[in-house]
Amino acid sequence: MSYQMELKNVCKEYDQAKGSMPAIQDVSFALNRGEFACVVGPSGCGKSTLLKMAAGLDTPTSGEIRFCGEPVTGPHPKISMVFQSFALFPWRTVAGNVEYGLEAQGIPRAERVNSVQKYLEMVGLAGYSDLYPKQLSGGMKQRVGIARALAVDPEVILMDEAFSAIDEFTAETLREEVADIHAETEKTFVLVTHNLVEAVELADKIIVLSARPARVKKIMDVDLDRPRDKTHSEFIHVHRSIFALLKEELETTIARHRVKRISEFEKLSDLEAQS
Repeated sequence: MSYQMELKNVCKEYDQAKGSMPAIQDVSFALNRGEFACVVGPSGCGKSTLLKMAAGLDTPTSGEIRFCGEPVTGPHPKISMVFQSFALFPWRTVAGNVEYGLEAQGIPRAERVNSVQKYLEMVGLAGYSDLYPKQLSGGMKQRVGIARALAVDPEVILMDEAFSAIDEFTAETLREEVADIHAETEKTFVLVTHNLVEAVELADKIIVLSARPARVKKIMDVDLDRPRDKTHSEFIHVHRSIFALLKEELETTIARHRVKRISEFEKLSDLEAQS
């Protein structure tokens, strides 16, 4: 079977004074065209790092990331990213931010203008073209980020905690809009999130990562009709299953740290006894 995006035994290590520190270890999963995948895991496990590598903004220490069978070795014109921090250019207008990627690709101005208007309408920002980021709310800034990601007509859209920097009411509205955009465009979406309800609400597939160094703990398929009812028994069952996996991981991590502290205490006790 030919996957649209595939990660094979991806590892990431960081060099430190005391040696290398593993952040991601042997992570493998694959995405079909048009899927909506969510990546969840304990805080600090490397979810965002994994997404940046998938976007070609960072490189694995080992392993391989492939898009349509070809290695991802840098930023790819068919893979775009929406950032948690919005990452808008403050000196550019809304329209200027949305058309930035099209400019970089050398798209003629008339075509850029048409594309910008199309995607601003899609995200509910028609009429805001001439405003600057400082004049926008957090939710509006993220809409600009989504429109910018869509404007280059990517096949895969990666979203890094895209709803976590805005209030919950706005986030819920944006989640519904992103679900509609996914259904309308049939593009592949990958969302990193710490919000389990959000993951079950949006995803066809949920990739659960372990604590650092991150490994794939489980991949869960979510076969629920859309729009999804959060009070439905199957929705609650999937949510509880993911929560149990992450709770287990957290408890294991805490236990590991306790054992480490006990071991260090015993070493100190031995040294005291010898002195």
